[in-house]
Amino acid sequence: MRSYETNIPGSFYFQLDTLIKTYISDRINYKESVYFYMVTNLIPPRRKQYIDANLAEYGEESLDLPWISNDRAILAERQRRDYIQALGKAISFLCKQTKPVYGKLSPGCQICGQGDWSCLFINGKCNCRCFYCPTVQNDISVPTTNRIPFTRTIDYADYIDHFDFKGASISGGEPLLTFDRSLNYIKSVRQKMGDNIHLWLYTNGTLLSDDYISRLRDAGLNEIRFDISAANYNLDKIKLAAGKIPHITVEIPAIPEDQIRLKELIPMMNDVGVNYLNLHQLRLTPFNQAHLKQRPYTFLHGEKVTVLESELMVLSLLKDAVEQKWAININYCSFIYKNRFQRAATRKRNARFILKGHESVTENGFIRSLSVTGDADLLMRNVHQLLNKGVSTDLFSLSSRKDRLYFHKSLWPDIDFHDVDVKISYLEAMLRPAVSYQHAFKEIRLNAGKKIVVEKKTHASDIHLSPNEREIFEKLIINTPIIPKGLTDAIDDNILLFELIYPGLQDYF
Repeated sequence: MRSYETNIPGSFYFQLDTLIKTYISDRINYKESVYFYMVTNLIPPRRKQYIDANLAEYGEESLDLPWISNDRAILAERQRRDYIQALGKAISFLCKQTKPVYGKLSPGCQICGQGDWSCLFINGKCNCRCFYCPTVQNDISVPTTNRIPFTRTIDYADYIDHFDFKGASISGGEPLLTFDRSLNYIKSVRQKMGDNIHLWLYTNGTLLSDDYISRLRDAGLNEIRFDISAANYNLDKIKLAAGKIPHITVEIPAIPEDQIRLKELIPMMNDVGVNYLNLHQLRLTPFNQAHLKQRPYTFLHGEKVTVLESELMVLSLLKDAVEQKWAININYCSFIYKNRFQRAATRKRNARFILKGHESVTENGFIRSLSVTGDADLLMRNVHQLLNKGVSTDLFSLSSRKDRLYFHKSLWPDIDFHDVDVKISYLEAMLRPAVSYQHAFKEIRLNAGKKIVVEKKTHASDIHLSPNEREIFEKLIINTPIIPKGLTDAIDDNILLFELIYPGLQDYF
């Protein structure tokens, strides 16, 4: 069932042009601008769903949280717009404008942006107690990725190979607490993949030694990432790695009250051998909320709760980098980027193992199933037309009752839609350690001793397209990115959510 019905107002195109000039500029194409406008201005129920979900997650605690007000949101949007205009073309807005970058990305971040990265959580224990940590860190646990435990190094190496990853990282917890384990997984993946993999490791650096660095180098580690905010911004351990590990990255949360300190430290980072600075947006979680709400932060609603001042701090530092021509490369890893791009990449990667011939994968990584239902004779007529055109039978399928014809997106121009109902379903391919028997599934054998399961979960079934919506779907999704000015009806917002990765940084509300 559709969640709303609306018409695009007559001033739509004027407002869209204004939006492009004042915020998006020339950074995204016209089609993406339409999507951006629709999600931020025409779908208020979606915002309400986010707010309701966030309030439900935090329960009574949400009453004490300093949520952003409407007036503050307007001022913050203006402040962000001013920063972006000041950055001009000195900053690249990558990954559909969710990732502002000064300079260039590290090799690992490039692979992440392409969706070809696996992160192995080698343990769940840390020797630091940072106020911003999103989860409890007190259990050595089992190495895990995508909910799949990998107790043997060879199993993880075969997983990397089978799923054709181009990069893999070792994270935690703190990987140096279980150094030998971390080292063995790095060695196993390197031995399996040779030079066809970029390997990196996250650490707070406090346990790092010359011996550890030498062994990591010899094992084939390409990049090491330091969270120096966990070590009082001390750069001494970075000096141990500089010149030995090819790529040195500082990866830290953007803590607003540390902005001045960080600004003074960045030139020193370059002097000690840091190549890249990755800044993450602070995010509120049930685990860290007690600490974060004690600080003078403003909380934003969205897919999850984030900190306004954290994002504004990064944009301010980027402005400083442009004005002062800092030598270091700076990457803003926004929560929007992580939550949208990384999750979409996982869905896309999993989908290819369970995708049927008539199905296709959306930009957002969901499996799209198109079908028409109606009179058997009408459907058979479509089948005969497809066969006469020499279309492969892998691209369409008639149900056993002959009352539904499934067809691939590419066959849209060949389908006769007269007197039939057009329906869309969206599914997600998810990895599981074992069969749940709740969804369609396929077993993937990595080696003689390890198999994993890909399940296909239905998120939306048989969304019906009216003739007007069918036309809009054809223009927005099937055909060209040019939206005719005669377009007046909006399309089901659920379809847009499954189809698209929305461009731009998050809304302030």
